[in-house]
Amino acid sequence: MTSATQQSTSIGPYSLPNQVILAPMAGVTDRPFRQLCRRLGAGWVVGEMVTSDPSLWHTRKSQLRMDHTGEPDPRVVQIAGGDAQMLAQAARLNVELGAQIIDINMGCPAKKVCNKAAGSALLRDEALVADILDAVVKAVDVPVTLKIRTGWCAESNNGVRIARLAEDAGIQALAVHGRHREQRYTGWAEYDTIADIKSCLSIPVIANGDITSPEKAADVLRHTGANAVMIGRGAQGNPWIFKQITHYLQHGEQLALPSLEERRHVLAGHVAALHAFYGDTMGVRIARKHIGWYLESDLRFCDAKRRELKQQFNALASPETQFDWINDAMAFDADKRLLAKGTHAA
Repeated sequence: MTSATQQSTSIGPYSLPNQVILAPMAGVTDRPFRQLCRRLGAGWVVGEMVTSDPSLWHTRKSQLRMDHTGEPDPRVVQIAGGDAQMLAQAARLNVELGAQIIDINMGCPAKKVCNKAAGSALLRDEALVADILDAVVKAVDVPVTLKIRTGWCAESNNGVRIARLAEDAGIQALAVHGRHREQRYTGWAEYDTIADIKSCLSIPVIANGDITSPEKAADVLRHTGANAVMIGRGAQGNPWIFKQITHYLQHGEQLALPSLEERRHVLAGHVAALHAFYGDTMGVRIARKHIGWYLESDLRFCDAKRRELKQQFNALASPETQFDWINDAMAFDADKRLLAKGTHAA
């Protein structure tokens, strides 16, 4: 089985090795998670969005978000803001710091972003969108891409007009989440607008929204004609989804689920990378949400057992106890090792 869009897709000097990209997600797609997803088959990965206000770059959060040490090419940095010249300056500075592709965020629905007239709030002002795209494209010599939603609300589904503005401005690829901003992450993504956008553009189009399985990825690619799919929440707790989708697109069959030993190896490696990146205290805390997501995709446990196991892991306060828990949880007799104990806290 091959999709109609499986021919090579290039963005500037870079070619997509497959049709599956990791979406930028604040608080999720940090360097450890990006590196893990690349190892497990993501063609490209996009980092957490960075504010376009350089005066805020000294914060620990911004410094960590801008850390791409050791990552393979291309390093894709997403910037967010509402001022054309500030975004242009942010693009220049990020390129100086090693960004090889600049992505502009016009898709984030978060209130704290939209209240600053950034993210998907920009879709309400097409003249401002045109100014921003023109300024950023002219500011840097690297490819500039754009991520949008279908519009601000159901009555303002202007994704096609925004897409045409993007291509006219020199944007080299467009990712489209199949929801308008007022939906946030509720309801269901729709792909008709993405298909309409793809039909009127010559630049690559990437489909995003509710793609959580290989079959769904194939269906979305067929329906939209998109060049690739972008995986967001579907990768939380399941970083294997990238090679699962690629295998399905190439062979028309499901890839075998990862073994317990592979899951143990990946979970332990991911948690170790979080400890190393953030330090023990912050790393232990951040590991909790990721393990919660891994448990949600673990079919061995019912919902009640998952809740109990999450509570156990969330009570752990040191790297050592987290690794002990992972070794027990990924054993064939996990029920006996963990659930019978009632607690595994330090």
